[in-house]
Parts: sequence; C-alpha cells; structure tokens
Amino acid sequence: MPDTPDSPDIAEWLVSEIFAGRFQPGAFIPRELDLCTRYGLGRTVVRKHLAVLADNGIIARISGHGSRVQPWHEWNILDPTVTQWIARYAGPNQELLREILTFRLSVEPFVAMTAAREANAHDLVAIEEAWQALSDHFKRSEGETDHHLHSEHDVAFHVAIYKATHNVVWSRLSHVLRPSITLLVQESNLSTRSPAESLEQHRCLMEAIRVRDPARAFQAAQTVLSATADALGLEMSEAAATPLTPGFTAG
Repeated sequence: MPDTPDSPDIAEWLVSEIFAGRFQPGAFIPRELDLCTRYGLGRTVVRKHLAVLADNGIIARISGHGSRVQPWHEWNILDPTVTQWIARYAGPNQELLREILTFRLSVEPFVAMTAAREANAHDLVAIEEAWQALSDHFKRSEGETDHHLHSEHDVAFHVAIYKATHNVVWSRLSHVLRPSITLLVQESNLSTRSPAESLEQHRCLMEAIRVRDPARAFQAAQTVLSATADALGLEMSEAAATPLTPGFTAG
C-alpha cells in the first residue's frame, strides 16, 4: 500500500508513546508486521516510518529481534523534526526537560555575554519589543494569563538574544532550538509562583545587554534559567547549578 497524505504517521505515534512512557528506553516497540496490521499499511511504508526514527537515534534496529528504544542521549535532538516532537509531546517528561535545561544553562549565559558585546541598535530594539510585549501582556492579564501568548513573547525574547550575537552558528541554533525553548518556557510559565519576578529577571537581562555589560548579562541569564529550573521543580546537577565566571580566554 502506498504512503499517501492520509496515511497515519507511525513515527509520530511511536514518539508520542515513548514520551508517554509506554515504551521506555531499552524496550522493544511493536513488530513491523503488527504495525502493518494495526494501520493497514504495507511493510515498505512501515519500514520507511521506522527508518525516520532510526536515522534520528530514537530507535535501534536489531536484526532478528525488532526495534528497541534508545536512551535520550542517543537522540538527534537538533533535528527539526525531533525538536518539534519534543515540543509537542515531551511536556510530562522530567528527564528530558532536565537535559534541555542543562544545555541551556551551559550555553545561554555565554550567548547573553556575546550579545552584550555585539548587539546593534536593531537587535536592541528587537529584544526590547519582545520584553515590552511580555510586560504588556502580563499587565493586561491581571493574573489571568493567556499562557500560550505569554510564552510566544518569552520565546521571542530569547531568540532575539541569540540573533544579537551576530554569530551564524548561534543564530541558526536559535531556530533549531526554538521548539525546545518553547517547551521549557511553556512548562515553567504554567508553574512559576512569581510571574512578576520572572518579568523583572528578564528586564535585568535586557538591560545588561543594552548597557553592554557582558559579565552582568552572563549572570542575568543564569538567574533567568535558574528560576526556570525552580519553576519546573528540577534539581539541577551541581555543575549546571554552580555560577560560572565569564572571565575566560579562548584556547
């Protein structure tokens, strides 16, 4: 049976089941023939869907045994399709949220520091407009926040900082990471006990970039992300949670 636009997306269904905990890392997913029967598809079509998962490190094909779910660290989470799946299905998964946040804690303070050095007037306007939209929405909501719209403004703020580095890798990475950033922002905005404090932390980060203070921007980004960890109830590793000093020289 050919793969048509109306064919079920077996790869996406399996990913949703993995994130829901029905197939844990190390477990085998249903066999090809079982998937063919369940969805009324030919074996070639099913194999094509499974190949998407295998190519992205989500499953490993084991000859004579089937396909086994891989640990999270084997996943290609920088692939756009995978990051979209993460944003769509990973909300309840604390382990993956922790992995994404640990990465952001390792990277974004340096991104903020670079933005404080490299941002031009256009970049500063983009960052301020995103923060102002966030602030205006917070003030209008009076506690009844539209979390989806609030999160959109929050994500735009962080993406604008990535772009303000004027580094082609950071700028591209902001697009790749956007679904993952969105996931953390959405979850933390739902859980935060002090939206006003979070807004002020974002303002301090914006101000540090505006006055071109790299060390202050570095610390402000750490504060924002540490608050995200608190809102999500994530216990970060000592290495991720320890404040760093941005005064380093490249080797």
